[in-house]
Amino acid sequence: MQIQLQKHILALRHTFSISRESHDFQDTLIVSLSLNGHTGFGEATSNPYYKITIESMMAEIEAVRKEVAAYDFQNPEAFHGFLRARGLSNFALCAMDLAAHDLYGKLRGKPLYELWGTQNDRYPLTNYTIGIAPVEEMVAKMMEMPWPIYKIKLGTQDDVAIVRELRKHTDAVFRIDANCAWTAKETIANALVLKELGVEFLEQPLKADDWEGMEKVAHHSVLPVIADESCIVETDVEKCALHFNGINIKLTKCGGLTPALRMIKKGKELGLKVMVGCMTESSVGISAIAQLLPQLDYVDMDGAMLLKEDIAKGVEIQENGKVIFPELAGSGITLL
Repeated sequence: MQIQLQKHILALRHTFSISRESHDFQDTLIVSLSLNGHTGFGEATSNPYYKITIESMMAEIEAVRKEVAAYDFQNPEAFHGFLRARGLSNFALCAMDLAAHDLYGKLRGKPLYELWGTQNDRYPLTNYTIGIAPVEEMVAKMMEMPWPIYKIKLGTQDDVAIVRELRKHTDAVFRIDANCAWTAKETIANALVLKELGVEFLEQPLKADDWEGMEKVAHHSVLPVIADESCIVETDVEKCALHFNGINIKLTKCGGLTPALRMIKKGKELGLKVMVGCMTESSVGISAIAQLLPQLDYVDMDGAMLLKEDIAKGVEIQENGKVIFPELAGSGITLL
């Protein structure tokens, strides 16, 4: 297989802020894997929280370029194991694994969801994310993008007041993501009020390693709680089952579709609600997530919707949340 690497700087429609950072641009790496006249595309974004840069991922992939060129590609799962044995980070693994899956589907002439034995006639609607900002700006962003489900980023001194104000302007379902900013006491107290304000669940309210706090939340929160930063890789799923009601799987963090499929299966076996989330990425990464839709309870795949301009074509998300799947096989991705 032949590898091509492209760095892109994605401009965002609005400044995007969460409890620990803000940005107007997102660096992303696009990986192309070509074999027998077909090309698959994968993506992974940089991430300061996990100390991942585009340059670090490119260096990792360049180090295995010759081995990949000589590799006898049969299926993505075996290829993922081959790459993991060479020590790639999960972010670099994700970009390569997504490209391998897209390539595999194109070689087989079928979309991935069909190769996995699922159908795309029923699937959860994606939420649309409203980042932290002055409440007037948050309201304006909602009005700009009317949507049935909003994920509201919180982690301020006025979180409940913000939700009260947002609720005045929409009947949409709210999901709250505090990105590790709350304590157990705050979470339990906030949940009582937020439930009355039409909040569906809370995502990662406590620090990722605050298992003692999450134990208290698990027993006293009136809202379900979904793990994000506490659920990075496959081995985290079982521990999360003791402290959370569900898990949010990020392809970049776990290493791609290959481990994500196993995490989905394990989560369901343990009685967890299963969600897949995105980074602020292009339609390359979003189209890969879309292939998992029939297996999910919730999904956060609005990354490309937050961009000023996309760099790829794949799945299309319509105004009512309906997903239009491409006719092209694999993840259905072409670069623009």
